[in-house]
Amino acid sequence: MDALTSSGRSPPEAGHACREPAGDWTAASVAEVVPPDPVLLDEALAFYEIYREECRLPERVWRRRVEQVIGEIAETGTYTHAADELAFGAKLAWRNHTRCIGKLYWRTLLVRDCRQQWSPAEIRESLVEQLRLAANGGRIRPVVSVFPPSRPGRPGPRILSTQLVRYAGYRQPDGSVVGDPANVWLTERAISLGWRGEGGRFDRLPILLNLPGTGPQLVELPADLVPDVVIRHPRLPRFEALGLRWYSFPTVSDMRLEVGGICYPAAPFSGWYVSTEIGARNFGDTGRYDTLRAVAESMGLDTSSDRTLWKDRALVELNVAIITSFEQAGVKLADHHTMAQQFHRYTQAERRAGRTVHADWAWIIPPMSASATPVYHQQYDSTVLRPNFFRDPRPV
Repeated sequence: MDALTSSGRSPPEAGHACREPAGDWTAASVAEVVPPDPVLLDEALAFYEIYREECRLPERVWRRRVEQVIGEIAETGTYTHAADELAFGAKLAWRNHTRCIGKLYWRTLLVRDCRQQWSPAEIRESLVEQLRLAANGGRIRPVVSVFPPSRPGRPGPRILSTQLVRYAGYRQPDGSVVGDPANVWLTERAISLGWRGEGGRFDRLPILLNLPGTGPQLVELPADLVPDVVIRHPRLPRFEALGLRWYSFPTVSDMRLEVGGICYPAAPFSGWYVSTEIGARNFGDTGRYDTLRAVAESMGLDTSSDRTLWKDRALVELNVAIITSFEQAGVKLADHHTMAQQFHRYTQAERRAGRTVHADWAWIIPPMSASATPVYHQQYDSTVLRPNFFRDPRPV
């Protein structure tokens, strides 16, 4: 499902692209009672217009709610979403996200309202429950937990870890890295806060949680909630000697959720993996585990020249191993052809509903066999709408 870009590529911050407010509810019409915060007001009004339209709210109910929101903004400088509004906003944010191929299932997202949980113990307990719900006995399901929003003068909690499960990356004196190079920064921050790993290739990191007024602190989660899958090949006995493994599903945790102008800095999102995220990116990229040559050598391939296509053959067999291993472990994982077909179904459904498909083509096409999938031959509108998920720069 790509779990909102879980492959490690960092999406840049998007420009402002919310819909204009409709009807009588414009910024000008309420300027006399609302403090000058046009971004918040415009986004709130635009959100409630979409909410009214797609949830088919009666006109009277919708206008009463908009009046409440305008009054709350005028009095406090912000406002609070009702639970059903938050749930709809989170689902819409997934649908609007241009870099996720799994949006066919946006309506099924389980949205957990965790806005009253501030302490590290409460947040940890909620994250444990999210992983339990998402794991679903191996039948991974999409889940997002939404923690307190930022308010004027009081930022909400933030999870600095890119995912709830990450493997450490230990920088060596010669500049090389043992483990995952993508997580060197996180590993060094964890070590500076007292964590000590074993120095292996697949050591699990604690979560780096940032609470207002207290600074970063570490939170440990039970490893058995997201067990590792040992990667074996069904026909290549030497493959297992490579010692590869990967955790069973991703939970992207460093992206903020924006709904109607309200920012939720912590909104971790769980989903299932696409095989190429692990095989082509996490294991295949030279800036990550960079295993293609080792895989090719275990297959007895000629690696003396790129013209032998040893990289291509190694990449295919690596993905075969991942798909087979997850299947044998009873953990849901999709192949890139299936996901591309599902995204194509999503685009057809959106167009039938009269909506423009918003997607970033470069992120939707899979990192292998791209031209053999239907999405390769399509064009999409890459405009970034709100509600949406955004990634902030990590702190220095």
